[in-house]
Amino acid sequence: MTETGKGAEKAKGRKASGRLTITQVKSGICTPKDQKATLVSLGFRRRGDKVVREDSPAMRGMIRKVRHLVLVQAEAEAEAKAVTTKG
Repeated sequence: MTETGKGAEKAKGRKASGRLTITQVKSGICTPKDQKATLVSLGFRRRGDKVVREDSPAMRGMIRKVRHLVLVQAEAEAEAKAVTTKG
C-alpha cells in the first residue's frame, strides 16, 4: 500500500541520510536547563565536540531544540570535507 496526501509528498522530497555528524559550535552556558540536558543527551561534553548519530525523527527534534548551538552535516558530506582539508 502506498502513501497518499501531504505526508507522501514530504517523504518524497526529504533525502534519507543514514547518519549525521553534529558539531557543538557554541557553549551551553547560560542556556535553559532543558537545552543543557539536550546537549548532554546528544553526547556533547564541551564546545568543539563532534558526534555521529543515526538520522531519525527523534534525533532531528533534539537537534532542532539546540540548532543555535550546533552545526549539522550529513556523514558523507563531512567525510568529503575532511578529505579535501587533509590533502
